[in-house]
Amino acid sequence: MKDCNYLQQKYTINTYPDRGIVLARGEGVYLYDSDGKKYLDLMSNYGVSILGYGNAKITQAVAKQFAALPTLHGSFNNDQRALASEALVKRCGDGYAKVYWSNSGAEAIETALKFAVLATGKKRFIVCANGYHGKSLGALSATMNEKYRKPFEPLLWKFVQIPFNDIDALKQAIDAETAAFLVEPIQGESGILTPDANYLSKIKKICDEKEILLIIDEIQTGAGRAGEFLASQQQKICADILCLGKGLAGGVPVGATVVSGRVANVIPKHIHTSTLGGNPLACSGVIATLKELDEKLLSHVQDIGTYFINKLKNIDSEQIVAVRGIGCMIGMEVKDKRNTVLKLLQDEKILAIPAGENVVRFLPPLILEKKHVDDAITKITSVLKSL
Repeated sequence: MKDCNYLQQKYTINTYPDRGIVLARGEGVYLYDSDGKKYLDLMSNYGVSILGYGNAKITQAVAKQFAALPTLHGSFNNDQRALASEALVKRCGDGYAKVYWSNSGAEAIETALKFAVLATGKKRFIVCANGYHGKSLGALSATMNEKYRKPFEPLLWKFVQIPFNDIDALKQAIDAETAAFLVEPIQGESGILTPDANYLSKIKKICDEKEILLIIDEIQTGAGRAGEFLASQQQKICADILCLGKGLAGGVPVGATVVSGRVANVIPKHIHTSTLGGNPLACSGVIATLKELDEKLLSHVQDIGTYFINKLKNIDSEQIVAVRGIGCMIGMEVKDKRNTVLKLLQDEKILAIPAGENVVRFLPPLILEKKHVDDAITKITSVLKSL
């Protein structure tokens, strides 16, 4: 058998750290390496595999569509694209009117920025410190982490940075040239940072009063991750533009930019298109995923998330600085040696991912159960004690 770990490192432009294992298949909440060793997946491929692995309804829907018609240009109509569009727009709420399909979260952000310019005629945006919206040039312009930005500056348009969770800073930053405010309901990449209660409803009111657009990035928080279909639905608001991606199609690459009627009505033909965006294969995954994300599962996400967070908080370890999160989006901040913790957890067959400077991030599949949490807590406790 060929050494696939060696081959990937040799032939792939690897901009990622090497975790040193070859994962070959998944089942439920577990991933298996090429030697058959089983790992508890508490990262779901950075939030993509929200229903775990081998979900029968997702698999059947996607396999059936792949055999029928996997891709079709957007200038032709298609049953899967039509049904997925209707289902997603309705699921997002009455304030939304139409969706533009792409292939990733970063593409959804690129679309949002271009649509905001078309809707307002302005090219000044307000974003948050520590915000993360992707690494393509437009999305990178809105991402405030210097390690990603520095080699590519100057970037696009005018992006003004304000502190996250600061209402007064937003008020002061808005001027006559501002097109929109782009914000995450919870900052995931920066360490699972949650704002004050009603933050989103307050910023929505400010944006409406100042006549600027509100763009909400729910690429990580959406599709059930926070215990509602959208995290913003917990505060009963609709943005002018909403960005989704990651697990929305059950593991098939997808991006979605959902917009209000005000925005939809000013987008001309030909201005922004994607050969593979809204392909029937991805749309079949979206339809099946939306059906799976019913009230029972969303209630489970809230319950299992609370259980996991409380279990982490009850670990007696001086290494833990803080535990925070909502639903199945959880961060455990440690004093130091975060990467060592991740490596030791992997040695214990627990897969987690980094966030911020010293945060171990848990983004498990939404089907996680208490027995899985208990197993993880035992091993997390053991790893922390070993330090």
